[in-house]
Amino acid sequence: MLSPSDERALRTEAMAWLAVRTHDGRDAISRGDLGQFTFRGERVPLIDAGRGIRKPGNCQAALSIMTVHTPRGGRRPYDDTDGPDGFPRYKLRGDARGSAENRSLVRAHELGMPLVWLVGVAPGWFHAIFPVFVAGIEEHLDQVVLAYDHAQALPLPTSPMEEVLRAYAVRETRQRLHQPVFRSMVVRAYGTRCAVCALGHSQLLDAAHIVPDRDEAGVAAVRNGLALCKIHHAAYDAGIMGITPDYIVDIRDDILEEVDGPLLEHGLKGLHQGRLMVVPERRAERPDRALLERRYAEFLSA
Repeated sequence: MLSPSDERALRTEAMAWLAVRTHDGRDAISRGDLGQFTFRGERVPLIDAGRGIRKPGNCQAALSIMTVHTPRGGRRPYDDTDGPDGFPRYKLRGDARGSAENRSLVRAHELGMPLVWLVGVAPGWFHAIFPVFVAGIEEHLDQVVLAYDHAQALPLPTSPMEEVLRAYAVRETRQRLHQPVFRSMVVRAYGTRCAVCALGHSQLLDAAHIVPDRDEAGVAAVRNGLALCKIHHAAYDAGIMGITPDYIVDIRDDILEEVDGPLLEHGLKGLHQGRLMVVPERRAERPDRALLERRYAEFLSA
């Protein structure tokens, strides 16, 4: 059994290893790659086959937790949701064989050990969120409360700071979970290339919503996303560029008449009336034509 200091060292090295392979948590990582981490010459997979909670045999506490990918129309076995206080929840394993795994999460809470949260974005692909901490145990609901900082505490129900802390937790969850996971889903589906120009540098790519996520129709699904480079994401959001339901790029008329340098000439005007250069291979992940039509109508009206 590793000493507490060695167990912390293992987690520090695992997260540094993940940071290199995911561009500091921006990109998805495959199940195969997650099995290749080594610590002091021994392989220590960061994910288990068929188990949501990973505790290596020489550790006291869980090392990682997994939320599986949900196929279109499917349901995942564990209902991981955001709580009313803004902090995400992770369901404990419900069958008799899960008691040891559940205890390992309780132990992570007691020791303040950081975890890696692997959120499925496609079959065999995960977005890694790290570090996360078990901030509380809700035994009556068979779940634990997760936080992104060991110093975060759950607000007391009668605390005057409750709303402030809740707003902070909601913002943190969006920045550390919702938005990055959406990006990983979309960028992976587009083969890490811009849909408009096929630029293939991950650090220069964003996941653009077709319909904003604040809108009721703005689902956090690949079909409501486009992988766009920084310039084309900005142009799309600014109404300089539109995309038709038939995947045709449309540049605003006044921009077409403008005379400027090569970026405007080739990076925007030169793409006018061309088709998207990259779309996902899987039909279910391609841009939803009804959502594109709605967004394109807004582009034309503006």
